[in-house]
Amino acid sequence: MSADARTIAVYDDAAERYGRRSGEPWEVEALERFLLRLPQNALILDLGCGPGHFSEQMAAAGYRVDPVDASDGMVRLARSRGLDARVARFDQIDGTDHYEGIWANFSLLHAPRVEVPDHLNRLHTALKPDGVIHIGFKVGPGEGRDSLDRFYTYWEVEEMRAALTQAGFAVDNHVPRGKSIGLDSSPFGWALMTATKKD
Repeated sequence: MSADARTIAVYDDAAERYGRRSGEPWEVEALERFLLRLPQNALILDLGCGPGHFSEQMAAAGYRVDPVDASDGMVRLARSRGLDARVARFDQIDGTDHYEGIWANFSLLHAPRVEVPDHLNRLHTALKPDGVIHIGFKVGPGEGRDSLDRFYTYWEVEEMRAALTQAGFAVDNHVPRGKSIGLDSSPFGWALMTATKKD
């Protein structure tokens, strides 16, 4: 398995532009809800950390953060914020019972649908018992590329719930569909979901 090179190239080229964006209010609220569920000083995997906006907020709140991204350009930006970010693909996440939380905010949607079960199983293994995962995803059917040439897999809410359940997670909260504007200036529908590791 490997990350989509064309998608990574878009993020490398647009890193500075992306770095000037800040989280939407609904994303900040989701992060606050997520952090409230974790113990003090919890270790959090920021999967697809981008320029490090959310990792920076997690660290400022007193959490330990492991920011990873497949884009060299994004990792450089995250490091410029003082974060110990590293380059890693989804299939390079390893470890057992390592993290208390995983923040996968609009990152796994860049993986082909057929690969997502393996990624979720890997994340389940990496989480400690009763650890919490947050997933943000674009709502809809199928797979395809946007106008910037980024690859996306779209998920219906119940479809994502089923994938998490199959991987051993218990879904305990979701924010129903919302709409926003993406990096390519196009509107998209989204949903947020959190789940707990259950063995």
